[in-house]
Amino acid sequence: MELNLRGKKVLVTGASKGIGEAVAYGFAAEGADVILAARDGAKMAQIEREIRGRHQVNVKVVPTDLRDGAALRALADAAGDIDILVNNAGDIPGGTLDKVDEATWRHAWELKVFGYINLCRLIMPKLLARKSGVIVNVIGTGGERLTHNYIAGSTGNASLMAFTRALGSASLIENVRVVGLNPGAVLTDRVTGMFRSVARDRWGDESRFQELLDAQPANSMSMPEDIADMVVFLASDRARRVSGTIVTVDGGMANYHGLAS
Repeated sequence: MELNLRGKKVLVTGASKGIGEAVAYGFAAEGADVILAARDGAKMAQIEREIRGRHQVNVKVVPTDLRDGAALRALADAAGDIDILVNNAGDIPGGTLDKVDEATWRHAWELKVFGYINLCRLIMPKLLARKSGVIVNVIGTGGERLTHNYIAGSTGNASLMAFTRALGSASLIENVRVVGLNPGAVLTDRVTGMFRSVARDRWGDESRFQELLDAQPANSMSMPEDIADMVVFLASDRARRVSGTIVTVDGGMANYHGLAS
């Protein structure tokens, strides 16, 4: 299937690892030029070399603290006239209301919630002026399956789902699309760390995290490449009528209640 992404210019945040890294490789494999943004410049430089060697596309690295407004503006300037923005950076911790204090909550939302909103604020006018472009917000199923022990993440993700639907509700009139993607559990370092934390709390032994992973229903755990494939498709012309909506990739877990007896 031809996705018509060759020569497109794509900005990916949170691009130094996990889903963001996989997204960068996914676009490069389709012939798109990629701009990598995250704090870890050394890791992104390594990814840059590997992508250039493997796919012979243009790659630009912009080390950026996405919590900082001035840094975001500098990133938007450095990215220039892009075709696609993938908002992906975020690391909201788990915990109940009494465990996540205000400073922690605000720090997490500055990166993911306000980071997404503020970068859209900078990029969207460019796309509207050109009457072309796509924004894909990688959010997470915490915004669908609201839970008290991931309250900062559930609330933040639900906010970004509403933001995505609102921003994309009429943008297609100007030939600009805004789409959200909700990954379920993805086998990244962050998710492994979360399982380690649960194992430590439950058994006092974080090394037992593999037991929790093994207990997940078959095929419910995605790899970063599974999410990247969907991001690339949603950003392509093949999804040209998709805007103001959220796509869930979680192996059906949003509606899973166990096997019927």
